[in-house]
Amino acid sequence: MTQDELKQAVAQAAADYVAQTAPAGSIIGVGTGSTANFFIDALAAIKDRYQGAVASSEATRKRLEGHGITVFDLNDVSDIPVYVDGADEIDGGLNMIKGGGGALTREKIVAAVAREFVCICDASKLVEVMGKFPLPVEVIPMARAHVARELAKLGGTPVLREGFVTDNGNVILDVKGLAITDPKGLEAQVNQITGVVTNGLFAVRPANLLLLGTADGVKSIR
Repeated sequence: MTQDELKQAVAQAAADYVAQTAPAGSIIGVGTGSTANFFIDALAAIKDRYQGAVASSEATRKRLEGHGITVFDLNDVSDIPVYVDGADEIDGGLNMIKGGGGALTREKIVAAVAREFVCICDASKLVEVMGKFPLPVEVIPMARAHVARELAKLGGTPVLREGFVTDNGNVILDVKGLAITDPKGLEAQVNQITGVVTNGLFAVRPANLLLLGTADGVKSIR
């Protein structure tokens, strides 16, 4: 199977899972990225079962609305039974690196509200130790140089994501060269740097369920 076929398989598995577990009339949290886009396409087939969705990015909002799915402002939603999103890397503890698409802050906010986080990705994203994929850090623009110096002290090499501005009007530093053996600790440490909005480690709030696309089918890992 191609990588896109694996993504489509896990996206459909996620839509099936949502149909089985999310109550009718509820609002679904939807992530950002290529695998999440396949999930949106699959969700469209069962959209009449739900009130709508909360989007983690403007790109996701547009794709949902393109399918006729109502998009709610998170401030108007008190309960999200399930949030479905991809990952750039995920380890055996279901800790993730996210933010390759630049939507990490809004993804983290929606995930914080959701009762259950379902991660969907292909087998190439499952790793023993995270860090090969650069860790995205969203930064207030005036703090970019300061944050970069502090990140370098942690042993990584921060690189400005050129020509990119987040939906929140901020910049992203991608930190290369990390071997992340304590995801929760590093997530907290980076977030304490003044000028950091948040970073792409999802370890304080990891996934509850991983739907992993493999050549042998979709595997469920908790």
